[in-house]
Amino acid sequence: MTAPDTDRTDHRPRIAFVLGGGGVMGAVEVGMLRALEEAGIVPDIILGTSVGALNGALVAADPSPGVIDRLVALWESAAGGREVYGDGPVRQVTRAVRTGTHLHSAKPLRARLQQELDDLTFDELAIPFQCCAASIERAAEHWFTSGRVVDAVVASAAVPGLLRPAKVDGQHYLDGGIVNSIPVGRAVACGADVIYVLQVGRVDRPLTPPRRPWEVARVSFEIARRHRFHREMAELPPHVRAHVLPTGGSGGADDSLLSYRDFSAVLRRIDAAYEATKVYLKEHTP
Repeated sequence: MTAPDTDRTDHRPRIAFVLGGGGVMGAVEVGMLRALEEAGIVPDIILGTSVGALNGALVAADPSPGVIDRLVALWESAAGGREVYGDGPVRQVTRAVRTGTHLHSAKPLRARLQQELDDLTFDELAIPFQCCAASIERAAEHWFTSGRVVDAVVASAAVPGLLRPAKVDGQHYLDGGIVNSIPVGRAVACGADVIYVLQVGRVDRPLTPPRRPWEVARVSFEIARRHRFHREMAELPPHVRAHVLPTGGSGGADDSLLSYRDFSAVLRRIDAAYEATKVYLKEHTP
């Protein structure tokens, strides 16, 4: 995968990669990215939300084939050491009582992103990149398109209740999945003609009525997320083609309270999504 020619004159379709949110299931996006790279499909713009912002930012910064190996290593590291959510129960409870807002520190996530992206700004990325977060003060969707990439990705991935709301330029942000989990419409607004949708498989899983208090919020969020995605897909302009890439059935379940810490199936998810996407691309692209 190489950087696109931003001054092209061949009038070829403008390609967007849309990487959705999904926590630990975001590993499937790495497999999809590997298949896209092998197929020679190069994005003109990358849009990401939450974990999709993390995966997308690395590709935007380094669109060489080696970035896939870096992503695999990052996910393997997370699986082995639980870098982001590594706090034990006592520390989690202590932090929750002390802050009243979150269980985990965002410092490990920020430190790892700093290792990968250093102090890169959006203007310095090899491929144009944008990521979404939920603005608290404005109660609105916010798209980061300038400034330090690390700050934006941390804001996009600030999962409510797990991580502290991120502060950027005096404003506070929560996870972008709250407002736009799979930003297909944003890709259209940015002029995309062909959209590759890297989603984690949740939109394909049937919902069931909640039976416990904590399930009510999850089901409610899923309804809102899926409604927007399906609406935006239905409203695609006639000239826009969208490819919703398959996970290979590797999404798995994420319904338990502690599922966000379960990285045990990382490599399986990556491999399954890679194989399924490779087959899909052979059947659906020139």
